[in-house]
Amino acid sequence: MLLILSSVFHRRRGLLAVALLALASLASAQESTFRVDVKLVNVFVNVTDANGALVGGLTRDDFALFEDGRPQQIAVFDRQSGQPLNLTLAIDTSGSVRKDMSDEAAAAKRFAHALLRPQDQMSVVEFATKVRELAPFTNNLSSIDRAFGQLHGDWATALYDAVGFASARLGVRPGRKVLVLVSDGDDTAKSSTYADALEAALRNEVMIYALIDVPIEASAGRDLGGEHALITLAEETGGKHFYVNDGGLDQAFAKISDDLRTQYLLAYYPHHQLPGQEFHRITVAVPRAAAGQFNLRHKTGYYANSPLKSN
Repeated sequence: MLLILSSVFHRRRGLLAVALLALASLASAQESTFRVDVKLVNVFVNVTDANGALVGGLTRDDFALFEDGRPQQIAVFDRQSGQPLNLTLAIDTSGSVRKDMSDEAAAAKRFAHALLRPQDQMSVVEFATKVRELAPFTNNLSSIDRAFGQLHGDWATALYDAVGFASARLGVRPGRKVLVLVSDGDDTAKSSTYADALEAALRNEVMIYALIDVPIEASAGRDLGGEHALITLAEETGGKHFYVNDGGLDQAFAKISDDLRTQYLLAYYPHHQLPGQEFHRITVAVPRAAAGQFNLRHKTGYYANSPLKSN
């Protein structure tokens, strides 16, 4: 009888050990899955001083990074990011800006030749009544030059469609994703909305630079709605806006080039996230700086789920 009880005891102890090992293995697998699924969030930051001059030379320890108000640890830090640059240049060829088309094409060519490195890729898009890709992503300058020679005017302005189109194509590419818009900002196609365009840019991690082409920047009675849309698209995505008449297209393109060459990359793995929240807000600070000493530009946040599908 004692032998039987002993046998039963050892068998149950063995089963218990197997069960505990299984639970430990499951927990380990769940932990491994969690680590794989956590998204590395890239935040590109431009820092300027009180006079608007770009500030270089800051270190990882100078920055503090927050998601939804909760501090995050910077896992990756880089100055003057060497990451490949994917840039789409989208030019408005609608009736309101068609007069400037040849000047825009010439300045855009000079910009491409000055900016692109061997690891970078550029695409060219025009938008009027419809959005049309004139050159897919390439670093072949001859192909890019030919695309600028194919600009074709039309009457309406599908600005928000262009942002959605370009963002979807940029979103699948590795590295930095930049959309440069040359437009007066007045969307007259009305097939997409400002909210659609902003969501597409943020979901696809696209930074927007807006070159606003208007006859006179301060002219009275001008409809400012389109310009305001371009300005806020740039601000929300961490980019910047410039008025073309303030120094011309060449100067505006040169400022964009300087901006892209003086970016800090702060990347982090989110932790202590608020449950059930789709959009997470990002804040970056330089704690040691005096109030007003620096101005920081970066995207306002990101969507936790997958990007929107391409049209």
